[in-house]
Amino acid sequence: MTDSGKSVQLNATREEKDLGVYIVDSLKPSLQGIKASSKAMSVMRLIKRNFKSVGSEEFSLLYKAYIRPHLEYCIQVWSPYLKKDIKCLK
Repeated sequence: MTDSGKSVQLNATREEKDLGVYIVDSLKPSLQGIKASSKAMSVMRLIKRNFKSVGSEEFSLLYKAYIRPHLEYCIQVWSPYLKKDIKCLK
């Protein structure tokens, strides 16, 4: 690529994050699922650490409010179809 007569070298990257969506050079959605599940698990550990006794109804409310949004964000972009991605999210 040239810029004002000078040759400019473009850098190659393996992954990029744009609007919360991870895109890799192979265009596979696995990285998005891994990042989403790790974020959801960290929020779940935070809930377990701060709430000593949580009933099923309270956990359902906490799950819907704090964990599920991390798993559902941009699902239209990375909807998992590989067995390893589905297993990672379970």
